[in-house]
Amino acid sequence: MSFSVGIVGLPNVGKSTLFKALTKKLVDIAPYPFTTINPNIGIVAVPDKRLEEIAKIIKPEKITPTIIEFVDIAGLVKGAHKGEGLGNQFLVNIKNCDAILEIVRSFKDDKVEHVAGEINPERDIEIIKTELLMKDLEAVDNAISNTENKSKSGDKESIKKLTIFKKIKENLSQGKSVKETDLNEEELMIIKEYQFLTQKPIVYIMNTGDQEQTINEKEYLVQINLKTEEELSELSEKEKEELKMDGQLDQIIIACYNILDLITFYTVAGGKETRAWTLKKGAKCPEAGGKVHSDFEEKFIKAEVVPWQKLVAASKEASLAPSGREVGNIWSKSRDQGLMKIAGRDYIVNDGDVIEFKI
Repeated sequence: MSFSVGIVGLPNVGKSTLFKALTKKLVDIAPYPFTTINPNIGIVAVPDKRLEEIAKIIKPEKITPTIIEFVDIAGLVKGAHKGEGLGNQFLVNIKNCDAILEIVRSFKDDKVEHVAGEINPERDIEIIKTELLMKDLEAVDNAISNTENKSKSGDKESIKKLTIFKKIKENLSQGKSVKETDLNEEELMIIKEYQFLTQKPIVYIMNTGDQEQTINEKEYLVQINLKTEEELSELSEKEKEELKMDGQLDQIIIACYNILDLITFYTVAGGKETRAWTLKKGAKCPEAGGKVHSDFEEKFIKAEVVPWQKLVAASKEASLAPSGREVGNIWSKSRDQGLMKIAGRDYIVNDGDVIEFKI
C-alpha cells in the first residue's frame, strides 16, 4: 500500500504544474480556474541515496525504490463546503488522502487569473483552512447525531465516542483543527475511520515565481518557483549537470514522506533485488515482514538486521565473489563483525535497517 498526498490550493496557484514536474505526466494546464476537474494520480519514487549505496555493494539485477502517490485535486474556492466551485467533490478527494500538499501563490502574472482578484498568501491559506474546518464541523455534527441515540441506551462505546466528538466540535468551533485537539492514542484510533480533514498533516509550498516571500506559518514550508521546476523536469540529468541547475522536487517529496511519519527499511533478496519499503515509524518487525509478504508477518520467527551504514562498511571488508554471491559474503562479514542483530517479534524497526526475514 502506498501513501497518498493530495495537492491542493485555490485555482491557478500551480498545482498541476507541480504535479507534472513531479510525475512527468502530461496533464491539462491552463491559465483559468477549474482546468482540473477529475483528480490526476501519479506514483513518484522517493529519492533515496541509501538505496543507491546498498545497491552498489549488492549489485542486484533489480533496484526498487519506495513510492508516494500524488493526487492533483481540483482548485478550491471560498464556500466549497457549501458546494461553491467544485465544492464537495474537492473535499471528498482530500478525505481519501493521507496528507495535504498545499500550494500557495505569491507570484504576480496578469496573464494568470487569481480567483480572489489579488495576490495575498495569508488570506489564501486562511480560506482553505476555513473550508476544511467547516467540512469537519459538518462531519462531526453528523457523527454526534448518529451516536447520540446509541449513547442514550447506555452503550459504552457510543458514550466514549460522543465525548470525543463533542471535544472535537468545541475545538473546531473555536477555529482549532482536529490535530490540535488533545486526544490520546485510544481516542485517535476511535476517530481514525472518520478521516477528518484537519487531522491530516500539511506541507506548504509557496509558489514564488521569481520573487521571494515568507509567511508566518507553523507547518513545513518550502519556497519554490514551480514554473522553473517544471522546465527542469523536462531536462535530462546530463543537461541539468551541464547547466549546473538542480531543482527542489526531491526536497518536496522527502518533506511529504517525513510529515507522514514514515521510515524506510531495505531487503536484498539474495542479491537479485535491492528494495526499499515504507513503514510507519514505531512499527515492529513482523509488520515490516508483512510488507514484503503476508506469510512473513503470520509465520514470523525472527529476522537478521543490519543498519545500512554498517552493511556498507562490512562490504569493504568482504572478499567479494562473482555477482550473485556478494550478499552471502557481506552478510557473513556483518555477522562475524558483530554488526548484525537478531530481531524478535518486539523489535521496533529503525529507519535504514536492512532486514532478512526468517520464517
